[in-house]
Amino acid sequence: MNFDDTPQEAEFRATVRAWIDQNAPKELADQLSQSGARKAVSGADFLKTAKAWQKKKADGGWACMQWPREYGGRDATPIQRVIWQQEEGNYIKLSQPFNIGQGMCGPTVMAFGSEKDKRERLPKLASGEEIWCQLFSEPAGGSDLAGLRTRAERDGDDWVINGQKIWTSGAHYSDYGLLITRTDPNVPKHQGLTMFFLDMKSPGVEVKPIKQASGESEFNEVYFTNVRIPDSQRLGNVNEGWSVSLTTLMNERMSIGARVATGFPEVFEFCNNLMLEDGPAIDDRAVRSKLATWAVRTSGLKYTSYRTMSALSKGERPGPENSIGKLVAGSTLQEIATYALELQGAAGVVSDPATADAAGEFQAMLLRSPSARIAGGTDEILRNIIAERVLGLPGDIRVDKDVPFNKIAVKGR
Repeated sequence: MNFDDTPQEAEFRATVRAWIDQNAPKELADQLSQSGARKAVSGADFLKTAKAWQKKKADGGWACMQWPREYGGRDATPIQRVIWQQEEGNYIKLSQPFNIGQGMCGPTVMAFGSEKDKRERLPKLASGEEIWCQLFSEPAGGSDLAGLRTRAERDGDDWVINGQKIWTSGAHYSDYGLLITRTDPNVPKHQGLTMFFLDMKSPGVEVKPIKQASGESEFNEVYFTNVRIPDSQRLGNVNEGWSVSLTTLMNERMSIGARVATGFPEVFEFCNNLMLEDGPAIDDRAVRSKLATWAVRTSGLKYTSYRTMSALSKGERPGPENSIGKLVAGSTLQEIATYALELQGAAGVVSDPATADAAGEFQAMLLRSPSARIAGGTDEILRNIIAERVLGLPGDIRVDKDVPFNKIAVKGR
């Protein structure tokens, strides 16, 4: 394949490069080149900085490139989107607060929302004026999303919501959330679900941050106590929320797989500068073998994402093959962080950026890597999806497949 720019693509790239050169927050360039955007922009209000950059992109016509113009996008081709991402470089780290809304919630609203909702909500989502979260996982469900217990009961033109969600990224600063609920417990679990979107400031919504091992609190518990949502904010038909959620999940796995940093550039630079007992680490055959494996894997991830963009350009929705990128990226991140700490030896236990090797970036990377293998579907779930829906292998045995949800045996019942 020829990956050189065509004359039209080269012209577009020059336009992008000129705009970024003129508008990007260059005072943050050095900090953003470090691992971890939030820690890199030290002494600054990250959310305020991210919103300012997103608004500037939207005003210039560079936000949500693939979206239609009437919804805040640019109607860009997949290759134009790739060129933009390449040229935006490390400034893309400032998009972190908007990834869930723009990569997962927005496409779901676009597919199932009313025209009024799309024209009201999507431009604000694209510009960063509104931030969205995804309210899916529950404490008792584990990886079984369809086992959710948050209830939605009809009351006139409203629905009354009671229950709890967990591991909700960004809920503490989100304006809206995509919420999946159980509306009929008398049918098999995949058939009694309904999707809504709601204002996160609604009465009865309580957000509690979860303290992580890294000291940060990016995830949250969210409680719903008699929260009222108008039926006009329902996405899809009643009890058909599972089919709606598949659109979200496929976009989620595509989005996560495309943006999970594998850590390869960092470990490659680290090995180029590290001295082992018998010489430079980069001269060690075992080290070079590891680096070669990760280089090939990282390259494969990049071109797999290009293949997905090509499918999207033909009007296709993201498919189950996007689970491959997410599965590979998450495990690679953890492998690289673990190996880098092994190379550091006893010094690997030091995590203070002021004294640790490589400013402690691999220690921080290892602490956050498990979440990359859980968010958007665990490794086991993704392997099942790839086996069954990509390779066509027989599905796992499911004893609860045709059992009404309220008849499924649970502990203590």
